Amino acid sequence: MSENTNPVTGTEAPVSVPPRRAALPVWLIATIAGFFGLFYAYAVWNALAFLISQASGLSGGGWALVLAAVVFPFVVFAMAFAIGWKRRAGAFSLVMLTGLGLVAVFWFNVLAYVTVDFVRAVLAS
Repeated sequence: MSENTNPVTGTEAPVSVPPRRAALPVWLIATIAGFFGLFYAYAVWNALAFLISQASGLSGGGWALVLAAVVFPFVVFAMAFAIGWKRRAGAFSLVMLTGLGLVAVFWFNVLAYVTVDFVRAVLAS
């Protein structure tokens, strides 16, 4: 007896297969990814500018953290894109926005750490 067989009557039940949803058009995926990509690129550019401006006063941990802040938006964008590109446009946008929020939170943590690290270095000298 197969799993689709009715145990009472012994007849085969019809298997219902949900209709396949059409994928998003490539132009829409590129537009959404490009729009959010500009904000991710701004986060990278901002972290790079901060790294250059604070280069002389950072400890080893500060350097590692600010370099991570430069790389982190690339990683989050790639993960958000991989998670969301097969979904509907609204869900894809929300996944990209969530990743951008994660990048923003990480950036605020970097600013807090590096500011405290820089103040400690100035007070110690």
